[in-house]
Amino acid sequence: MGNVVAIVGRPNVGKSTLFNRLTQTRQAIVDEDAGTTRDRHYGKVDWCGQEFSLIDTGGWVVNSDDVFEEEINKQVQIAIEEADVILFVVDVTNGATDLDDGVASILRRTHKPRIVVANKADNYEWHTSSAEFYSLGLGDPMCVSAVNGSCTGDLLDKIVSLFAGKQSEETEEELPRIAIVGRPNVGKSSLVNAFIGEERHIVTDIAGTTRDSIYTKYDKFGLDFYLVDTAGIRKKGKVNEDLEYYSVIRSIRAIEGADVCVLMLDATRGIESQDLNIFSIIQKNRKGLVVCVNKWDLIEDKNQQLINDYTDAIRERLAPFTDFPILFVSALTKQRILKVLETAKLVYDNRLKRVPTAQLNEVMLPVIEKTPPPSWKGKYIKIKYITQLPAGRVPSFVFFCNLPQWVKEPYKRFLENQIRKNWDLSGTPINIFIREK
Repeated sequence: MGNVVAIVGRPNVGKSTLFNRLTQTRQAIVDEDAGTTRDRHYGKVDWCGQEFSLIDTGGWVVNSDDVFEEEINKQVQIAIEEADVILFVVDVTNGATDLDDGVASILRRTHKPRIVVANKADNYEWHTSSAEFYSLGLGDPMCVSAVNGSCTGDLLDKIVSLFAGKQSEETEEELPRIAIVGRPNVGKSSLVNAFIGEERHIVTDIAGTTRDSIYTKYDKFGLDFYLVDTAGIRKKGKVNEDLEYYSVIRSIRAIEGADVCVLMLDATRGIESQDLNIFSIIQKNRKGLVVCVNKWDLIEDKNQQLINDYTDAIRERLAPFTDFPILFVSALTKQRILKVLETAKLVYDNRLKRVPTAQLNEVMLPVIEKTPPPSWKGKYIKIKYITQLPAGRVPSFVFFCNLPQWVKEPYKRFLENQIRKNWDLSGTPINIFIREK
């Protein structure tokens, strides 16, 4: 499972700016209306060959229009529970405030590695002021400037060095890993129980009963792989409204550790923003996808038209990636659940599929000739040759042409659709690269 690093701290210390700096993105710091995808606070960082996930907790906790200590404490609790390393961001221009002390007192009680990041040290004069953060009792503060990037490399070195001690609990053989993900209480554990045929997981009506991601080896009906059941949440009582939040962080870990994700939707509730969050994380990690509509037994007067409407609605919400299988199942009555595993296996095989170069060129070149890339400033773009890259995590195709920089996104999408039309790559993302001949 991947390493997770969380950023905590009071408002306006530059958490989002640091997040954008480390993930090298310019994801909007301003949050539009609630309910839009919240994945702007989740990013991948690659440093010296080490990859980890970075989470900016500040953007996740709901109703944080008003700054109470309670909200900030909640973020810190979440980070302590879920992250491998915690970055505690403070503002060197303001010095240590009461809120900072409050956060520090929670962090002192945890054994997780934590780093005090003294942000806004935009020039070296500020570095001396950072000494007052020793009062927080969390070790040496590291001065950085998220705005101009100074010393952020040292910070990344430090973060990566803290992972070194952490052993990953890897599953032994190279079997496909299938993760069951979805919102709380959508029936993930019931589905896994139905697969395994025993009550391995406690199932209740209370959303979020499962605790950790569990690997289960599955070898029945000629199928052989690991099932990763993602967790809901810890003890009820402790947290009630942030359930959704936890489910996303837990899903992040399971998704990163899996090859194919089975995204479960609730037939009685349709697609909600939370489902879109999880979907966008699957997309970002380039994993295979099977969409599985559970609780189909609860829907009255089912007919083909209803299934078609449902299918269209799902594909519309998840566009532009629409080439994935959708299954209607019931974990309770075990209706079509074996189909879920068979489909997930097919998607896994599609990820490994190789299309012979000769065949690729034979089929695709006439198509490209018929609809060539739009010319640019009177220059014509000619695609001469296509090949598939050797086995990677995702099928990747390279198109060689004379002016690769003028082939734009819409045309790449056209090429992807043509490939999907001619070869069954359902459920798996495809990479299209345009290179100079």
